[in-house]
Amino acid sequence: MTRILVTGATGNIGRMTLQHLLKRLPASDLAGLARDPAKAADLSGEGIEIRQGDYLDYEGLVRAFQGIEKVMLVSATAFTDRNTQHQNVIGAAKQAGVRHIVYMPIIHKAGSAFHLPQVTDEDRFVEERLKASGLIYTLVCHPPFLETVVSYIGGNPLVTGVVAPAGAGKAGYALRDELAEAHAVVLSEAGHENKAYALYGGPAVSFADVARILSDISGKPVPFNAVSDQDYIAHLMAAGLPEPAAGFVLAWAHGINAGEWDGRTGDLETLLGRKPTTPTAFLRASYAVPQLDTETWSSRFQPHQTADGPAQWPASCL
Repeated sequence: MTRILVTGATGNIGRMTLQHLLKRLPASDLAGLARDPAKAADLSGEGIEIRQGDYLDYEGLVRAFQGIEKVMLVSATAFTDRNTQHQNVIGAAKQAGVRHIVYMPIIHKAGSAFHLPQVTDEDRFVEERLKASGLIYTLVCHPPFLETVVSYIGGNPLVTGVVAPAGAGKAGYALRDELAEAHAVVLSEAGHENKAYALYGGPAVSFADVARILSDISGKPVPFNAVSDQDYIAHLMAAGLPEPAAGFVLAWAHGINAGEWDGRTGDLETLLGRKPTTPTAFLRASYAVPQLDTETWSSRFQPHQTADGPAQWPASCL
């Protein structure tokens, strides 16, 4: 009988989580949730049952969760009604007899006053609802994704330098794929009930550190150019981001400069059983070619899916 269901099966994190679960469990133990199951043909081809469901269709979620013991709740996209969608998943899961929900909020330091629009309050809402629901829960808290460091600095830093708002704060970025692997560990093993993990990668780096790493990789000086918020948004837009996305990136950059994600728990390393990919290793692989032109950068770092549906800037995409 199917035991584990991952929502957002056609998005990045959902698909990666299911792919890692396949390495640990038989496909018959797995299911994915998608608004359009046809878009998950690769997963169904591996034997994973893809169930149709939409976060805004409560009764459909109740049907989709039948026979499921654990649900991986992939965050709904930002700038949608995230609270209603997440509450629907929690309520429908409980009604269907699900025992355990795993959720992926952004890391929020205890006592921090930092507020990320469309993310911080909505994540707290889910945590409160999960703890009040009577369901077993696990929080797999994310730092900013390592893959999107390049989106923070925009364009071609080997030519323009690292352009970012002024600040010396650092972030312990982590790869999406390694976060998804950690999800698979939590979902497929016992012992993670009612726990919260802060899945920092490491070592934490600042924008100035990124410039130094790129200097070492390229063999030529790559400066850190601190700019105003207005100039930063203009720089990102010139590199191909639409203005709303650039404003969202700016909010994350402020969090990085404030040191909101500079912690180091070792949780990700423990779950993976190895050290996570470092920023130096990632940037070395990303800049193995001499340069990225604007068209290549724009196509590589376009908005992506968190849950199933049209590409948007998800709540924890950066």
